[in-house]
Amino acid sequence: MLRRLYDWTLHWAGHRHAIWVLAAISFIESSVFPIPPDVLLIPMVLAAPQRAFWIALVCTVSSVAGALLGYGIGYFAWEALGEPILTALGKADSFDGFRDRYNAWGAWAVLIAGITPFPFKVITILSGTTGLSLPVFVVSSIVARGLRFFIVAGLLWKFGPPMRDFIERRLGLMFSLALAALLGGFVALRYL
Repeated sequence: MLRRLYDWTLHWAGHRHAIWVLAAISFIESSVFPIPPDVLLIPMVLAAPQRAFWIALVCTVSSVAGALLGYGIGYFAWEALGEPILTALGKADSFDGFRDRYNAWGAWAVLIAGITPFPFKVITILSGTTGLSLPVFVVSSIVARGLRFFIVAGLLWKFGPPMRDFIERRLGLMFSLALAALLGGFVALRYL
């Protein structure tokens, strides 16, 4: 089933309304859809490299808007479903401690999930559930999703089709290494 969904998403890359389909997929992927927008972004940029950064911008804006939907799902589902269940199980106090820890580091969680292949929807919903500061959530989402989509678009714009194979095979690894270097830099600066 996942393969059929992947193929269906890829089919839309050549359609004349592909930019709207990309926007829709980017939006729903941030809250519920299992296929990342990169599946559509990559062939669209290869087909129209002169529009690479416009395509990345549409993908970023739509993804952040969808992240707000995910945040809302987490916020409202917590009150309606999560809190009563944890209270009935006697675990509400445990969640309060988790919420405090998550909100202390939530900006990093959003940044990491937004850049790496980790399912972003998990973090958007969790951020709403814990009540992570909305401005922190939005800024972190913009930075993370912007980095992810603009880097992919930029590499494809600069290097073309050979980069597609490289990105599709090693996207997660490359972003994870870049993130590790970024975090390492922050840690090093803290101790200097």
